[in-house]
Amino acid sequence: MATRRITQETFDAVVRENIEEFDMKESEALKEAIEQFESQGVDLSNIVKAVPKVSSEENTEDQTHEVLQALESIKTAVASSSASVLEDLRVFTQQCSLGFAQRYLAAQKEAYPVILACCQRAAGEKEALSVALAALSALTDGQPDLLDVEGREFLMGVLTAHQTDAALSCLCIRVVRHCCVKHENNRQDLVKVGVLPLLTASITRHIHHPEVVKEACVTLRVMTFDDDVRVPFGHAHEHAKMIVLEHNGLKVIVEAAKAHPENATVLSELCGTLSRLAVRNEFCQDIVDLGGLKFMITLLADSLDCPVSCRIRESFSIVSCEHKPISCCCDASVFQELVKQVLSALKAIAGNDDVKDAIVNAGGAELIVMAMNRHMSNAQVCEQGSAALCVIALRKPNNCKVIVECGGALAALQAMKTHPAEVNVQKQSCMLLRNLVARTRDFSQLILEMGAEALISQALAAHRDCGDVGRAALRDLGCQVELRELWTGKKGSLSR
Repeated sequence: MATRRITQETFDAVVRENIEEFDMKESEALKEAIEQFESQGVDLSNIVKAVPKVSSEENTEDQTHEVLQALESIKTAVASSSASVLEDLRVFTQQCSLGFAQRYLAAQKEAYPVILACCQRAAGEKEALSVALAALSALTDGQPDLLDVEGREFLMGVLTAHQTDAALSCLCIRVVRHCCVKHENNRQDLVKVGVLPLLTASITRHIHHPEVVKEACVTLRVMTFDDDVRVPFGHAHEHAKMIVLEHNGLKVIVEAAKAHPENATVLSELCGTLSRLAVRNEFCQDIVDLGGLKFMITLLADSLDCPVSCRIRESFSIVSCEHKPISCCCDASVFQELVKQVLSALKAIAGNDDVKDAIVNAGGAELIVMAMNRHMSNAQVCEQGSAALCVIALRKPNNCKVIVECGGALAALQAMKTHPAEVNVQKQSCMLLRNLVARTRDFSQLILEMGAEALISQALAAHRDCGDVGRAALRDLGCQVELRELWTGKKGSLSR
């Protein structure tokens, strides 16, 4: 694994040396430099892998990368109050959008204060502010450490002052999201100054603007992340509770889902956020009471052309003859992402025992199995499907009976067979099989006849992480399992 790093100047110097000293063509010189550094274990993820361009015809010795040329043009235009600053900002945004290396290089050359100053100057002009915010959004993508107190105050000011403007709200919310991914301090600071009510209000106010709904929804979800390795304890759980209890987040999201019945991308993000907010038993039930379970089941039913899905539509009084199936409204990858997020949300709300039964009574178990079979080639769908069934089966013998009868055990085993290298598919399938027989052994023989023992044994051999769940599944299925305790030589360290 590459751990060494170099500066952009060092990389550019080697490329220039290859051209000047070894008479290589630009493409050849660049390729040679990349191979040379990678062979030495250097991480080039922060390096712009391009030959610097001449920035001025008057000085052919002055070579720099295009993103830095755009940054210098912005500085010059601002200093001279030139009208070209908007075009320069657009070029800068385009360059930053090419990749993280360009953004990183710009940030190293003090781009953040320059772009933030442009945003502050444009505060009273919507077009200029829109262009400047787009540049700030592009620059901060993957670089949340750039945000400072001044920038935070600016973002909150824009969100407050332009609440009725959908386009500006969307751009500003995107910057907030970029600054909160993998940055716990930014999340906490923004929550303290009141970003959560602004986000939920944006969804409600612009409920018919899919981009605003999607962006605000994703940003709410980011506020519940615990992804900053620099912080030992985050406020993910507290933020989720605040969104629900103080800002009516569950109702806001469910209502937004009802407003976009055929937009797979928006629905996917809404389901993903619901799954992050179902952190308490009562929240799971609230989602059901608000109609969240109904729209999730409907989404799965709409993805399937079969008698069962028609019966489920009828049970929810859904007029399917006038409803365009969502599977016809998007490409396969978007559709599979939606199915995955729906399954994840069902798994989350099934943490409530009463909701487990509600899902089964609504035909959810059958639909989950059908979704897995329909998208068996997609490892993430298989993983989330098995995980959802696993939670629904937990401590519920009657639900286990329904799952087995509708083919849930067979689907899990087929997923294991289809994705032998996917450890999460193997783990979730093993956990499901164990839950199906943990409280009743009636299904053990049937599941074993499907080939469970061999597949679980293969998972144990291939994936160390499957050790505990795989052995537990074999044990509860009645198979012979060797559970040896090995002394490692350290105090208190017994391992199986």
